[in-house]
Amino acid sequence: MLAEWLLSSNYTVVFTGAGMSTESGLPDFRSNHSGLWKKKDPSKIASITALNKNVEEFMEFYRERVIGVKEFGPHEGHFILARWEKQGIIHSIITQNVDGFHQEAGSKRVAELHGTLQKVRCQSCGKEYTSETYVNKKFYCDCGGVLRPNIVLFGEMLPQDAFQFAQEEAEKAELFIVLGSSLTVTPANQFPLIAKEKGAKLVIVNLEPTNLDIYADEVIHGEKIGELLKEIDGYISNE
Repeated sequence: MLAEWLLSSNYTVVFTGAGMSTESGLPDFRSNHSGLWKKKDPSKIASITALNKNVEEFMEFYRERVIGVKEFGPHEGHFILARWEKQGIIHSIITQNVDGFHQEAGSKRVAELHGTLQKVRCQSCGKEYTSETYVNKKFYCDCGGVLRPNIVLFGEMLPQDAFQFAQEEAEKAELFIVLGSSLTVTPANQFPLIAKEKGAKLVIVNLEPTNLDIYADEVIHGEKIGELLKEIDGYISNE
């Protein structure tokens, strides 16, 4: 059914969460077993307060995260989505993920709601650098300001450009597909509802149930995203 909807939709938007990244090998933040926040208190290590008052621990934690992202890369599902965008099957991606794997795979129209670990920026002057600066233990800008990952920390607003783009895309969608998100984080979890309210079909693909499943036209639990996308891609290729 999802493959048929993809083929018939004039405007399809994909929303990705942590489940998309964990299939590449990256650890999750909120999982019950191995989530990063089971080991670290986010308010003390991933917040604007930590950046200002606990800067050395903040830098070391995020240096490890940057290195961790560089150890992995896009999986087949990321590449399928990028190819579907080129073919006009999907039209944009809204992501909660900060690994940059969608762009690495070739996707162009991506709203990174929570920023990216692929870049760092100066907290003082705003100058951007590649994340290699963190890998090489360069934590300060040429101006003397502190370099921080170009991500949204606890206590910060979402980037306005990405939020605006995501809202416009959700409103235009005829088909809105959630891939690997628990849909618990606000305001990001409002986009599927915005799409639904505007008349889109809503599909939720996640290992576990979500609170928004009751609004979905189709719910798929327990399947790996990469394998599901590969199966659908094979069906589409044969049509």
